Amino acid sequence: MFERLSEGFSSVFRKLSGQGKISEANVREAMGEVRSALLEADVNLGVVDRFCARVLEDALGREVTKSVSPGQEMIAIVHAALVDFLGGPAGEGSGGVMRVSPGPTVVMMCGLQGSGKTTTCGKLAAYLKKRGRSVMLAAADLQRPAAVEQLETIARQVQHEAPGGAQVHFHGEPDKCAAYGQAVGVAVEVCRRAYKEAQRLGVDTLILDTAGRLHVNDQLMGELQQVKRAVPPHQVFLVIDAMTGQDAVNSAKAFHERLEVDGLILTKFDSDTRGGAALSAKQVTGAPIAFIGVGEKIDAIEEFHAERMAGRILGMGDVVSLVEKAQQEVSEEEAKRLEAKMAKGELTMDDFLGQLKSLRRMGPLKQLMGLLPGVGAALKDVHVDDKQLDQVEAVIRSMTPRERSRPELIDLSRRKRISRGSGTKEQDVGQFVKQFMGVSKMMKQMSQGTIAQRVRAVKEMGAGGMGGMLPGVDGLPNFGKAGAGAGPKRFKSRPKKR
Repeated sequence: MFERLSEGFSSVFRKLSGQGKISEANVREAMGEVRSALLEADVNLGVVDRFCARVLEDALGREVTKSVSPGQEMIAIVHAALVDFLGGPAGEGSGGVMRVSPGPTVVMMCGLQGSGKTTTCGKLAAYLKKRGRSVMLAAADLQRPAAVEQLETIARQVQHEAPGGAQVHFHGEPDKCAAYGQAVGVAVEVCRRAYKEAQRLGVDTLILDTAGRLHVNDQLMGELQQVKRAVPPHQVFLVIDAMTGQDAVNSAKAFHERLEVDGLILTKFDSDTRGGAALSAKQVTGAPIAFIGVGEKIDAIEEFHAERMAGRILGMGDVVSLVEKAQQEVSEEEAKRLEAKMAKGELTMDDFLGQLKSLRRMGPLKQLMGLLPGVGAALKDVHVDDKQLDQVEAVIRSMTPRERSRPELIDLSRRKRISRGSGTKEQDVGQFVKQFMGVSKMMKQMSQGTIAQRVRAVKEMGAGGMGGMLPGVDGLPNFGKAGAGAGPKRFKSRPKKR
């Protein structure tokens, strides 16, 4: 979501590279461009001025060592300022949900109407369930039609789909919705009863989903304060839609003044927004960003880390987050097993299919590739169609077990059968098999060959050897439009194995 900011910073760093020294003249010129980029990204004006003044003060008069160019020096200065403005170094305002004993830990969610608060309650429940914590979702939004039913549906979804053995409970009183207009305090009583039920069941964490409201509505804001007094929360999270820009950030300031918010959760962080809310939120509200929503799936929520986000903005990637995602999906034993098979050139289609599934569970392909250093900017105008990865799975599943372990057996007749079963073209199947075998061979060379062979293998891999293994990326070989989105066909009779 930081494409504009990244481009602006990259332009500045390129202009400073080659200079012998960071002088006042070139720094002021550079900060003029940075200021424009920040304002275009919808960052709060006061935050922009403070940020530029901070960078200017740190940069002026700083000498550049022989091993570091002015551009690199400026990156370090800007990175430090970004980390500070986004929330500080690790440990200060970091994400996570506290845990109290005896429980339950009470988390109150609040925010503007349409900010994605109810969905975020479900994501937070999935986050806690994955960490072995039982959760109760309490529907205290008696204002929006079907809000209680929506949260109940989300609770069931988290219970069945989110990993972890902990239980996810639901407390809702839909019959109280009709009485809401008569007394604002009805939601307060719902929260009280939910707390008692959570205590009875021994639930670890109680999440209160309050009604969305405008900060200028004194009556509804007063209700939040009543809930806070009746069921004192251990943490209050304010949910902000990252796409709404400065309006949401300014509203968040009013919420913080009335409720003393402990943390912010930015939703729709994976959307094509300008990123101003992320940079402004901490500075304007005084509350740290705790979590970010990075997709539509129930597990698409991440703890916010200022240092990692600053790296993404500056095009430095976020390898730490990428490694963490990979570790959650692939065990160390499995990684060693695959490494040994790749070294021998024995990687099978089943192995590749397993890795493809792990990759897809980690998140959208473009989002993952954007975590690699220097890749984010290159993907700006590249369309990545994750749905075409379904075609890869369909092709592999249309193969027999023997063909998956020995793809060299796939001749013309087998390609025809596989293409019919997967809804793809014969030439696409042939190209995929050929590239798979080529990549397997190159991996073996990289692990066993001479230095010259390893260098040549790396160049071939970088020149597009893996391209066909990632269909759906413009400019790389992929499956034809005719097969896009098609699933495997059913045969009237089972094809004979050759």
